[in-house]
Amino acid sequence: MLASTDTSLLSRLATEQSAKRVPSLVAAVVRDGELAWSGARGRIDGELPDNDTQYRLGSITKSLVATLVMRLRDEGRLDLNEPLDKHLPGTAFGSSTIAQLLSHTGGLTAESPGSWWERSPGGDWPAFEASLTPETIKNRPGSRFHYSNVGYGVLGELVARQRGMRWLDALREEILTPLGMTRTTPHPEGRHALGWAVHPFADVLLPEPTPDAGAMAPAGQLWSTVNDLARWTAFVGGDTREVLHPDTVAEMRAVATVDDADAWTAGYGLGFQLLRHNGKRLAGHSGSMPGFLACTLVDENTGTGALALANTTSGPAIMALTVDLISIADEREPRLPAEWQPGEVDLGLLELTGLWHWGPTPYHLRLIPGGMLDLSPVDNGRASRFRSLGKDKWLGLDGYYAGETLRVGRTADGTPHYLDLATFIFTRTPYDPSAPIPGGVDDTGWR
Repeated sequence: MLASTDTSLLSRLATEQSAKRVPSLVAAVVRDGELAWSGARGRIDGELPDNDTQYRLGSITKSLVATLVMRLRDEGRLDLNEPLDKHLPGTAFGSSTIAQLLSHTGGLTAESPGSWWERSPGGDWPAFEASLTPETIKNRPGSRFHYSNVGYGVLGELVARQRGMRWLDALREEILTPLGMTRTTPHPEGRHALGWAVHPFADVLLPEPTPDAGAMAPAGQLWSTVNDLARWTAFVGGDTREVLHPDTVAEMRAVATVDDADAWTAGYGLGFQLLRHNGKRLAGHSGSMPGFLACTLVDENTGTGALALANTTSGPAIMALTVDLISIADEREPRLPAEWQPGEVDLGLLELTGLWHWGPTPYHLRLIPGGMLDLSPVDNGRASRFRSLGKDKWLGLDGYYAGETLRVGRTADGTPHYLDLATFIFTRTPYDPSAPIPGGVDDTGWR
């Protein structure tokens, strides 16, 4: 990035580290799937941490576990709307669906019963499951967002059952190795930061424990580096390298529930935290464990992302810092839109394009890149994109018509005559009497 941008980014990082008294703080900006900038402040063993120094990720681990679950879904091994009991029978909360566990709407308690799990050695699955009595259900499944570390411990066991191996082994085989995240591990390896608590009223430190969380490990066990987390940030932004289809990652980024319904600035998808900030739509996850804070976010529209890692239990506003790094990068070096160029299209689809009417409301149907259709009202209203399912059949991808089917009705000579979209009939002229319009068209016509 430009020298002036570099200075602004480093200034923001340095201010946070100094003002919030952080033993060490590293951060980076990601663009076009690559590390565009990185910086560090503070010391580890007397030296600046580098991009290969490990920090604990905390709950960013959840996003990787969610990706394993979505791979199972894409393979047809499970359905997100199925109750947990179908694949992991015997729990006290088997009626909660897999999607609800992914989105923290399953009704489960936030923390596992017993001692503070983040600071205590964790037990195995049988011991964990035995502790999850009916009293651990705190809300009606699906009724509200209630963040649950327990739910992700359960999802880790679901992955293990489906794959016939530990969730960590599945993670390494299916995600970490394909993405080149060789320095993401369940325990620190090589150069790493120690976790500290900073005294609130004096400049002294207390070391924090980092036990193995056992069955709760899928909620926050992993350690990683700037380099590896940059690769993961690019993945969340859509550079998936065949680990998942980009459409599946987009589905994970879609809003499943909101945390502040009145304002809707914070929400949750399927394994991703979601933020709306100054017109930006950001997806990723934050993380905290005793001695560590972490965050990764990416703007799904521009592809600009950022990350931050700190070895302190509290102090820095790690999510606000990450948001600010994205904003600084985009404000000082705005992304230029890609040049428009003519593209190769199926010329046979041109006859579908142009003006259509839903009743009296005019819509435009356009061909867009990727061989898709865009159906948008001339003024305000319901707009959606569609992907081909074969001859004259299209699947809605977003907006009001997401998941709905658009079918093309033709005349005897093959001319497109009307569109049937979820029972709504679109015609070339308003209420064309020759089209099969439900309710019919008054014989006396317009008057």
